[in-house]
Amino acid sequence: MTTPKEVMPVPAATVLLCRDSDKGLEVFMVVRHHQIDFATGALVFPGGKTAKRDTEKGVRERCQGVNGISDETLALQVASIREAFEEVGVLLARPAGSDQLIEGTRVLDLDHYREPLSKDDIGILEMLEKEDLVLACDLLNHFSHWVTPEGLPKRFDTHFYIVEAPADHLAVHDGGELVDSVWITVDDAMKGSESGKYTVIFPTKMNLLKLGSDATVQEAIDTVNAETTVTILPVMVKTEEGAFLTIPEDAGYPVTREKVG
Repeated sequence: MTTPKEVMPVPAATVLLCRDSDKGLEVFMVVRHHQIDFATGALVFPGGKTAKRDTEKGVRERCQGVNGISDETLALQVASIREAFEEVGVLLARPAGSDQLIEGTRVLDLDHYREPLSKDDIGILEMLEKEDLVLACDLLNHFSHWVTPEGLPKRFDTHFYIVEAPADHLAVHDGGELVDSVWITVDDAMKGSESGKYTVIFPTKMNLLKLGSDATVQEAIDTVNAETTVTILPVMVKTEEGAFLTIPEDAGYPVTREKVG
C-alpha cells in the first residue's frame, strides 16, 4: 500500500487593512473568483504566496523596519505589502528619504505595475528602484499565524498582518482573481456568513472574531503587539455533540471551535 505523500505548507502572507469609521472598526475584504482553486468564492483578506524575488538581492535595502529579521520573515512582510498592492491597489511604501507614505494620487500612477507583478513578470525590486520607493514594513503588526491542517491537498503556512490603511489610497479589487471587495465591520461580515451572503472559511472567521474584540484600529494593533503569537494548526475533534474544528485555547481568540457539518 502506497503511503500518501505529505503536502508541505507553502509560505504565504495576508494583510488586514483596517480603518475606523462611523460604524466602528472596518476591514477591507475581497471575494475570490469562483475559478480560483483555493477559497473559491470566499470573502477573504488580501494576500498570497511569497515569491522568490521578494528577497532577491537589494530588496532588504528597500525596506524600512527590517533590521535583524530573517530572510523568511522579510519574504512574508514584503509579500504582504506586494499582494495588497497587486490585489487592491494599496501600497505601503514611502518615497526614499521621506517619513510620509506615498500619496494616493501617485499610487494610481503606479497602477500599471500591478499586473506584471501579479504575473511574476517583474519583481518588487524593479518597481521600487525605478520609482525610488521603500516599503514601510515598519507599519506591519503581526496578527496571527495559521497552518492548514494535514491531509489536505493544498496547505499554506500563513502569517497575518494588521495595519491601518492609508486614508487616501483607493482600495479596489483587481477584477481578475478577485471579483468584489468591501469595507466591512466584523458584525456585518459575520451576519453575511450566517445568512449565506458571504462564504467565510474557518481561519478568516476566527481572525474576524479576534479583530472584533477591539473597538478601534489602534486598540487591535496594541492588543496583538502585547501578545505572544501562538501558531495555529486546526485539529478535528469528535465529541458527543458532533465533529468540531478546534484551535488552541491560549491563542487569544474569543471562540476556539466550530462545528463541522
